[in-house]
Amino acid sequence: REPPPGAEAYIPQRFPDNRIVSSKVPIFSFIHLDKSAEVILCLIIDTPTSPVTSGLPLLFVITVTAIKQGYEDWLRHKADNAINHCPVHFIQHGKLVRKQSRKLRVGDIVMVKEDEKFPCDLIFLSSSRGDGTCFVTTTSLDGESSQKTYYAVQDTKAFHNEQEIDALHATIECEQPQPDLYKFVGRINVYHDRNEPIARPLGSENLLLRGATLKNTEKIFGVAIYTGMETKMALNYQSKSQKRSAVEKSMNVFLVVYLCILVSKALINTILKYVWQSEPFRDEPWYNQKTEPERKRNLFLQAFTDFLAFMVLFNYIIPVSMYVTVEMQKFLGSYFITWDEEMFDEDTGEGPLVNTSDLNEELGQIEYVFTDKTGTLTENNMEFVECCIEGHVYVPDVICNGQVLHDGTGIDMIDSSPGGSGKEREELFFRALCLCHTVQVKDDDSVDGLKKNDFSRKSCIYISSSPDEVALVEGIQRLGYTYLRLKDNHMEILNRENNIEKFELLEVLSFDSVRRRMSVIVKSSTGDIFLFCKGADSSIFPRVKEGKIDQVRARVERNAVEGLRTLCVAYKKLTAEEYSNVQKLLQSAKLALQDRDKKLAEVYEKIETDFILLGATAVEDRLQEKAADTIEALQKAGIKVWVLTGDKMETAAATCYACKLFRRNTQLLELTTKKIEEQSLHDVLFDLRKTVLRDNGSLTRDTFSGLSTDMQDYGLIIDGAALSLIMKTRQDGSSSNYRDRFLEICRNCSAVLCCRMAPLQKAQIVKLIKLSKEHPITLAIGDGANDVSMILEAHVGIGVIGKEGRQAARNSDYAIPKFKHLKKMLLVHGHFYYVRISELVQYFFYKNVCFIFPQFLYQFFCGFSQQTLYDTAYLTLYNICFTSLPILLYSLMEQHISAETLKREPSLYRDVAKNALLRWRVFIYWTFLGVFDAVVFFFGAYLLLDNTVVTSNGQVITPYNIFFFQLALDTHYWTWINHFVIWGSLLFYIVFSLLWGGIIWPFLNYQRMYYVFMQMLSSGPAWLGIILLITVSLLPDVLKKVLCRQLWPTATERIQNASRHCREHISEFTPLACLKSPRYRSSDCSNSPARRSNSHSKKVMFTQWKGVDYSVLPSVFGYSNKHCRSSAGYHYSGSGLETSI
Repeated sequence: REPPPGAEAYIPQRFPDNRIVSSKVPIFSFIHLDKSAEVILCLIIDTPTSPVTSGLPLLFVITVTAIKQGYEDWLRHKADNAINHCPVHFIQHGKLVRKQSRKLRVGDIVMVKEDEKFPCDLIFLSSSRGDGTCFVTTTSLDGESSQKTYYAVQDTKAFHNEQEIDALHATIECEQPQPDLYKFVGRINVYHDRNEPIARPLGSENLLLRGATLKNTEKIFGVAIYTGMETKMALNYQSKSQKRSAVEKSMNVFLVVYLCILVSKALINTILKYVWQSEPFRDEPWYNQKTEPERKRNLFLQAFTDFLAFMVLFNYIIPVSMYVTVEMQKFLGSYFITWDEEMFDEDTGEGPLVNTSDLNEELGQIEYVFTDKTGTLTENNMEFVECCIEGHVYVPDVICNGQVLHDGTGIDMIDSSPGGSGKEREELFFRALCLCHTVQVKDDDSVDGLKKNDFSRKSCIYISSSPDEVALVEGIQRLGYTYLRLKDNHMEILNRENNIEKFELLEVLSFDSVRRRMSVIVKSSTGDIFLFCKGADSSIFPRVKEGKIDQVRARVERNAVEGLRTLCVAYKKLTAEEYSNVQKLLQSAKLALQDRDKKLAEVYEKIETDFILLGATAVEDRLQEKAADTIEALQKAGIKVWVLTGDKMETAAATCYACKLFRRNTQLLELTTKKIEEQSLHDVLFDLRKTVLRDNGSLTRDTFSGLSTDMQDYGLIIDGAALSLIMKTRQDGSSSNYRDRFLEICRNCSAVLCCRMAPLQKAQIVKLIKLSKEHPITLAIGDGANDVSMILEAHVGIGVIGKEGRQAARNSDYAIPKFKHLKKMLLVHGHFYYVRISELVQYFFYKNVCFIFPQFLYQFFCGFSQQTLYDTAYLTLYNICFTSLPILLYSLMEQHISAETLKREPSLYRDVAKNALLRWRVFIYWTFLGVFDAVVFFFGAYLLLDNTVVTSNGQVITPYNIFFFQLALDTHYWTWINHFVIWGSLLFYIVFSLLWGGIIWPFLNYQRMYYVFMQMLSSGPAWLGIILLITVSLLPDVLKKVLCRQLWPTATERIQNASRHCREHISEFTPLACLKSPRYRSSDCSNSPARRSNSHSKKVMFTQWKGVDYSVLPSVFGYSNKHCRSSAGYHYSGSGLETSI
């Protein structure tokens, strides 16, 4: 509605309707720019090849892509229509009316019932609950399953029916639509009886987001504020920046090279054609006289036409269908991750997720891993350990004389219990922890009256988005103080005497990652006003004016060294006048429409001063299962692991030692604010650089394992403040020098810990490494919303499906249930993906060179007349039908080495690092191999076969044969599927050739291949020639493989050779190290289930007694009977090598 007369000028704004459109509008959005080269090459001009022959492969590529994306688009249209047509209840003229969701407009008042989703972004006006609150789950938005509390506007929460709501007269001012789910700035002006309006601030706690679900509330009324594509959910639809893998970049570079080869071949043939025709009678033979217009035609125009004709003739060297095959390989290959049962977590019921399949092979190229600590390396399952109040330590459930004392009433572990003022501080500390939080109490029934006798301390279920807060409230409950609930803006707690204390909640100063603290202002039943604050020690201690600071600080530092998460608690008492001033400051900042966050931060800074320190808490966050094993394996694979966390340095360092990122012999180097205060940043960086280069010289750690014993291991610790100084841009340009020195120090450290990091600083670190001169491939892994920025910044982003919601998993490229699954994802899946797709790319270029180079040679024998060597059907179907399926299946199923070996020997990851299989040396080798095979086939057929027996068109069989046999030669992992596809494709080619040449097809004007194939197959010399030529063409590659394996074997080839030699002599349980050292003895065994498929499987006796596993191995191995723990994950598995238990 328009405001009444006298109000400020009102300019009507155009708002969108409530339709959601997630489908792609551009009709040609499926045509990739990468294929523009092929589009240019397939110009249809007057050439010997028909337009169908030239255009069909490209049409096939575009059609397949269009069908795939068109189908996905149709599904999006279908989903959009279902959402846009669902019914919504809204108020019109005081009555409840139903209409479709798409017809909602900004300003409509909507009623939403329990378990319904909000149809658009709503300002919360009133609720069926008396206190004007409602509970909402935002699982579909950010993945958080916990119920959040939202609050109605103070002046409208009393309106409970349609007539009262319809009589409301108000205007709302708010910011323009923006995608941040947790930020909203607005103001509502409520008009009463045409008097001056009452202004109330609107924040994120008043905004109900589209897609969220109403819970435990009968109904609510809200006014539509953002609709359709302006809702926060729709604004988050916008796709992330496109990430491209190193393989894709190499493909495009190789494509440019082949484009240059194509142009060169066309240019050479055009020049040689006119050189050839310069001789008398060659330009115009007696059987092909030119017409008069042809003689008068411009020479340069004729040469250009010939050049284009040669381009079309040779354009098959460009593997058009490679892009479709690569897309299919990535899409189908991604299912191997989601199907992996070892990466399924039974505790959470979650498995791995693949949000994009474009980066599968990038998992095999990772050089840096940036990981969060809390919830990623640790379980994020907080357990209250102790609290320290003015130097006295309280531990719940203390063991005393062999018995656990549950619900201890504060057991002092240092000296005598406090008395007098100390007792008062103790009670204030417990009250502070019961009041200073955002925890909700889950109530099973909605009974308004709660009697003291009905309450059991054990019956409370606490819900919060922060596990720390739940742990603290539960820990204080075990020490005698229980938080009951928040009702009618009053917080109720149960003290040790089982009396309910009520505190009026006046203000909440919310937690944020910059302040690193939160506060509440409450009023007790006696009228006293308290400000309770809890936060990180670095943000509390500078604001404390009194209290036993030294004792508390010492306890905090001791707990931090042990890896515990610490928080400090402080308070101050406010007079009525002081609170009045505070309220005015807060109200002024909250009503601001511009820079509200900044103004609130300034007000918080003024209010949160002059505290009295009460004490500190310690919460334990256990390390995740196999986190240390995973980090150790990644380091052995040559991957550098950095931990980026917001925790304090001592806590983070203790966790790094526990997870083996730092070792006992690691020398720690500090680049912290404390160091910089003692020396200048320039001097600190100079000293650190001098230290790390003293032993290493000019070498960098990039060529060494992080676990090298030949060099001193260094670990660097840097905090957020120091990083800000390094990244800060100065007028003299010296910051870039700081960055270079910092990077040089980091490169020579085996591990780096970044603590006290803000979310944006995490992304800055990732970007700094990503854009360094080596351009390493980076991976970021985290579980919370604060990790999203670094996940989006890294080449590959992985989200852990943890307890901090699913924001990280939703914004990542891949999601895994636990950190330990990263080991298999990189070392096995990443390794396989990279090897497979690299072979796929090289094979496509190889087979196209092998196929089309004879066409180039043939021009020297036909007077450069652009005569085709192959029949048009074979030109069209070569890439589409004959050769695509075998290489696709090979790239999906090939295992050059077993998965268990890859897990057991992480160093094999280095064999494929830095794009090793797509380097120029390998690419040139494959290209020359294709040229060699083409020359062998062309001249071999020319010299060996008599034209009276086999026509030149009969040569078409040889390039197909060599491709199939070359693929068979390179296959390590044979299954019936490989045999069926490779030999089935060869059989399909033969059958097709028999049908194509053996039948007179009525729709063809002429048949070049009629009876040619049958004639050739009936010739003995032809069969002998084919066998001989295939043998000669395969010989160089076989010799190269044999010589390289014997003289310069890679680690992978050594293991392949060892597996072949030892196949009959070793057990699946034999550790790989014994293959390298005959004296090696191991007590490690595997508890992995064995499979049986051959008659030579070894028998192993495996049993358990008193919690220890024993194995009795055959004496042929030279083992003595030893015991081992079944969790030690060693077993050897070669192709076809299996053991029964």
